[in-house]
Amino acid sequence: MSTQTFTTLCYVEQDGKYLMLHRTKKENDMNKDKYIGIGGHIEHGETPTECIVREAMEETGLRLINPRLRGLITFVIDDIDEYTFLYTCDEFEGELRSCNEGDLEWIDKNRLNELPLWEGDKVFFDLLDSQHTFFSLKLVYVHGKLVEVKKE
Repeated sequence: MSTQTFTTLCYVEQDGKYLMLHRTKKENDMNKDKYIGIGGHIEHGETPTECIVREAMEETGLRLINPRLRGLITFVIDDIDEYTFLYTCDEFEGELRSCNEGDLEWIDKNRLNELPLWEGDKVFFDLLDSQHTFFSLKLVYVHGKLVEVKKE
């Protein structure tokens, strides 16, 4: 039987860079040593947008203004089905602060593929770059290896 979770993920943009979280500090972290966006689990009663605004404030100290929903990603990871609402945002207020899950870094979009990323992240980075409309994507991982990509 699979477990279903609902999460958000956001790539904050500024000057041709994304704000990335290098996951180095969390115990038993499936994302350990990888670079990912900010985000987290949707709490009871929250909309995805309310969640990403809350998570951004908790993880970065930044208040997102008008985050844009860009896609829905279905991650199938062994026995977990994770439905992730993918956002980008280029308007924000506040001062960047340290994060208890890792190190926050502004990374040039042209350097993303040089980083330790999940293979599927490269797929949705290409979609974010080339499409201005909403997309749906299914990424299937078995034991950490990407085995299926389905774009809709």
